[in-house]
Amino acid sequence: MKIGVLKETRPNEKRVAITPKITKDYINKGYEIFIERNAGLASSFSDEDYKNNGGKIVDKNTIFNDADVIVKINPLDDEEIAQLKKGQVVISMVYHRLHPETVKKIADKGATLFSMDAIPRISRAQNMDVLSSQSNLAGYKAVIIGADEMTKIFPLMMTAAGTITPAKVLIYGVGVAGLQAIATAKRLGAIVEATDVRPETKEQAESLGAKFITVEDKELENVSEGGYAKEVSKEFLEKQKQAVNKSLFDADLVVTTALVQGAKAPVLIKEEQIKQMKRGAVIVDMAVEKGGNVELSEPDKTIEKYGIKIIGKTNLPSTLATNASELYAKNLYNFITFMSDKEHFNFDLDEEITKGTLLAKDGEILVQS
Repeated sequence: MKIGVLKETRPNEKRVAITPKITKDYINKGYEIFIERNAGLASSFSDEDYKNNGGKIVDKNTIFNDADVIVKINPLDDEEIAQLKKGQVVISMVYHRLHPETVKKIADKGATLFSMDAIPRISRAQNMDVLSSQSNLAGYKAVIIGADEMTKIFPLMMTAAGTITPAKVLIYGVGVAGLQAIATAKRLGAIVEATDVRPETKEQAESLGAKFITVEDKELENVSEGGYAKEVSKEFLEKQKQAVNKSLFDADLVVTTALVQGAKAPVLIKEEQIKQMKRGAVIVDMAVEKGGNVELSEPDKTIEKYGIKIIGKTNLPSTLATNASELYAKNLYNFITFMSDKEHFNFDLDEEITKGTLLAKDGEILVQS
């Protein structure tokens, strides 16, 4: 089986779907790996690195002409979809509920499409879970970006000139990104608080040293689905806002990570709340690409209003491209070697991982957007 690795076309995307080390692992299992020229350069992987590990450096046209499987991190763009051949297999993150048109265009070409962001959150698929591996890095980087923009340091510091009190950090959302943000802020010496609508996250947050903020409500009994928070009522969000406001208004750094699978991110911090925050505070909105948790945040912009810096940074994993590529490549390798052997894919539509990730097969759309 020939696997073709495309260079990413998304602006400012530095990751690559397969790394040189993983190239060697594929080849040891009997696969052939074609890499588009300079595909790994932005992740600090040279063409020579791939060749030394058995990969073949080719142009994009060769990949579309010869590869059985085409892999990327981001969805194929329209120009790439136009080059697809009937029967080819495409694997990338798709976010199909938000981009049903991409699924249709690929299906119309008679191709088969798997989505890496649709890996089910079950124990045997953990080593394929790209959302978790990438969110881990994003949570770390969000705190580092926030620390860089603050006018204060994180830890307690005792000096001859006086004592500096530790910074206060508030994390919205205790998923993979939020947990890593908590851990990073604690390692840097901050006082950390966290909040989430899912009561089961309380123990996880507290195990990392954060104080957990929540509200008592019957709605909390059914707010989690497949490891993600579901949408909750406006009434509940208002209760949560009131519970968190005291900590929000006293925070030096706020990191928001809250996402709802397949839907726009919930707005958790509104302009009226930002007005009441203390001057010099920083907010990093990790959900800005999905609509944002912060009313004033804008994608890839830093806005200063009411004395507060609001950072809306998209695609944080790409800012750590080497590690992000290594983790994605390993997730993808585990997925492909589970789904196939060196000759062909094994399409068991009753198997949970296959059922969750297979969006289209031989031109037929298999999921509802």
